[in-house]
Amino acid sequence: MDSSVRLTRLNLPLLAVTVVIAAAVVLVLADRWRRGAFVFGGAMILAGILRWALDSDQVGVLAVRSKRFDVAAMLAMGGAIVGLAVSIDPLGTG
Repeated sequence: MDSSVRLTRLNLPLLAVTVVIAAAVVLVLADRWRRGAFVFGGAMILAGILRWALDSDQVGVLAVRSKRFDVAAMLAMGGAIVGLAVSIDPLGTG
């Protein structure tokens, strides 16, 4: 039982990010691509925050390189995606 609890705790950050990405995919499939892009950027920002706030042994596969690099890359990409999603003219779409 102890190993299953540890495995679950190790995958919670990834599960949280995956749920947000799934919500973004649903929005894109519903023809709300700007909102989907915004939510996807939010997922990247969430991943960066989780990587920053938790130890390397607690974030599972969100830890790829050094903590500083992972946080900077995820926050920069998330911010760029959110910035692009906000700046695109909706042209009458939602």
